Amino acid sequence: MAEFLTKSRARNIFYGGSIFFVVVFVVMTVHSHRYVVNVSTAGMPLSEAVIHGKHVWERNSCINCHSLHGEGAYFAPEVGNVMTRWGVQDSPEDAFETLKAWIESQPSGIEGRRQMPAYDMTDEDIRGLAEFLRWADQTDTQGWPPNDAG
Repeated sequence: MAEFLTKSRARNIFYGGSIFFVVVFVVMTVHSHRYVVNVSTAGMPLSEAVIHGKHVWERNSCINCHSLHGEGAYFAPEVGNVMTRWGVQDSPEDAFETLKAWIESQPSGIEGRRQMPAYDMTDEDIRGLAEFLRWADQTDTQGWPPNDAG
């Protein structure tokens, strides 16, 4: 009785299968890259101000208290749609002024409430953070957060 799976056949199956899955991986990588480039979920372009705002977000560890599109801590409100909630989504200047007033009024000193610490940010940092939050607010999150309050 002859052996069905010889060393030669096993080697050919291994190499053939490896080549097949490498080709599938490369095709899927190219498809994913084209999809991300052509079908972005961002509603506004990724500007230098947005990038600066993301750096401000990271430098001040905002995610330690806030969540952004469901990622982060739940100590403070979700900020993925904060610009829409404040009604300043379509106006960069109003977004900046509102965020600046909010940051400068913290901590509020109201007894029994969670308090945001006082941050000494420059106007450029606040403007960048406002642009980052406007950008995040315009991202297609497919229904997240589930309610307007975040």
